[in-house]
Amino acid sequence: MAIITLTTDFGQKDYFAAAVKGAVYSELDDVRIVDISHCISPFHISEASYIIKNAYKSFPKGSIHIIGIDSELTPENKHLAILLDDHYFLCANNGILSLLASEIKPEKIVEINIHDKIESNFPVLDIFVKVACHIARGGTLDVIGKNIQEIKYLKQIEPLINSDKNQIIGLVIYIDNYGNVITNISRKLFENIGKGRNFTISARMVTFSKVHETYSDCINFKIEKEKRGEEDGKKLAVFNSAGYIELAIYKSNPLTVGSAASLFGLQNRDTVTIKFETYASKDRKAEL
Repeated sequence: MAIITLTTDFGQKDYFAAAVKGAVYSELDDVRIVDISHCISPFHISEASYIIKNAYKSFPKGSIHIIGIDSELTPENKHLAILLDDHYFLCANNGILSLLASEIKPEKIVEINIHDKIESNFPVLDIFVKVACHIARGGTLDVIGKNIQEIKYLKQIEPLINSDKNQIIGLVIYIDNYGNVITNISRKLFENIGKGRNFTISARMVTFSKVHETYSDCINFKIEKEKRGEEDGKKLAVFNSAGYIELAIYKSNPLTVGSAASLFGLQNRDTVTIKFETYASKDRKAEL
């Protein structure tokens, strides 16, 4: 049975997501459709990129992922079918696979060219569904487009590193349902640049000098619960399950006590900086 996933910014109010599902079921008898999310912020490429990167790998090889974010066809926004890590991705060439393709090289990239046969202002429904069903039936990518070598990358998604290798300048790429703030600074980059040095993470008015492995690491369980004082609401930085640095509030609730995003005053694309201690000497640098 083919698996087709949907990731869009359609939201829950309109008919768009239901229409796409109906079109798939009209084409295929034996298919399973999975909603990854329809609540991506409108036209938010980096947010969608983060969601896709961390969701797709849980699906079986050969799954087909339709991404409906900023998908209107224009001369600068062509439609793509991409085979990457044995998964198929159908999306616009707008940088939405930047996070994923920066780590895993696509096996095949095709620029979809069936638009002359289909007139549409709803490409997710009329174009991506046709291509997804073609792939699900065992069709090849060569039939629906021409091979190209590269996809568009969003440079602003990549953190900046200064020439002295003692500072990483990242940004907020996602705010989750708990109001936790996810940065584009990966654990791998943090460890490669930091090399065990002390550091300070700065984001607006808040700072952190430690990154925890889990959320509960900020609680000292060696102290009896009655003597610990207030635990909920503690600020912390943590390596999240996706391998990125996340700024959080322990057991926060955005609807009651507030969240990291609201209490720290952070929004998407805000700057997060990590400053590492400078090497004391050339000998110390050699040791590291």
